[in-house]
Amino acid sequence: MAQNSPAQPALSWTVVGQGAIGLLAASRFKLAGWPVQLWLRQPAPVDICFNQQPLHFAYATVPLTAVLIPVKSYAVLSAVQALLPVLTPDAQLVLSHNGMAATEHILPLLGPAQGLWFITTTHGALKQDATVHHTGQGQSVLAPLNAAAKNQHLAVQQAMDIALGPVKLTDNILPFLWHKLAINAVINPLTALYNCNNGELAKVQYQQQINQILTEVCQVAEAAGYPLQYEKMLEKVQQVIQSTAANFSSMQQDIIHKRRTEIDAINGYIVTQAARYNIAMPFNTQLMQQVLQLQHRTRD
Repeated sequence: MAQNSPAQPALSWTVVGQGAIGLLAASRFKLAGWPVQLWLRQPAPVDICFNQQPLHFAYATVPLTAVLIPVKSYAVLSAVQALLPVLTPDAQLVLSHNGMAATEHILPLLGPAQGLWFITTTHGALKQDATVHHTGQGQSVLAPLNAAAKNQHLAVQQAMDIALGPVKLTDNILPFLWHKLAINAVINPLTALYNCNNGELAKVQYQQQINQILTEVCQVAEAAGYPLQYEKMLEKVQQVIQSTAANFSSMQQDIIHKRRTEIDAINGYIVTQAARYNIAMPFNTQLMQQVLQLQHRTRD
């Protein structure tokens, strides 16, 4: 059977929310000629400017056959619960958020023919009012999380190649998530605490903290069965800092806009896992507490 061409998508896609990565994906769908709509808490059409191009997105009409859910880790479960009544029996759901893929509460909610996926991406995007910037070219890793997803792997991989490609398909997303978690555990909280862009972290005064955070993350990853080589991860962190120097991390943006951060799903996850293996995490614990205090102060 021939695969569908990009101009003839097999599934009609809906993107949840108006976050930067979601609007990046929706914009790339639209610019490739694919129909795409947005699912929002407050139903309304959305007009944005993406890379200097005006784009219009209609509010989603139901039922929904394929949904990209790029929401904060703490909002995933409620987002899926809100979608359940409007999904087709064979709908495909693609989750994307920082931290680890917490799907144990989501898989039991789905019907036998409804597929669940996770995609992790290194694309960078920044939303400023009604303008969305693609701030960093990246790539993505996509994994089916149940049998119903594996039955639709060609159609979903093709779509994610358009939205957040190039995409690599894998049967085990966890090694990739640990790799990204190590990078996020350094860049996100430090840029939030020091209210700076990613490139600022290349300066000498931040190197000791970067080393301490990363050393602890590698200890936990080793204990969890997903070993990370410290030297290679440090090199990767520095590469990301340099290649995304002008970017502002999602956590820095959350603090600036007085939103809840994903610190619990990033450094908090590391601290929780460390406790399972009786590994001390003084630097990640302190970092988590500092971000939580900052978050509470800015939201009061």
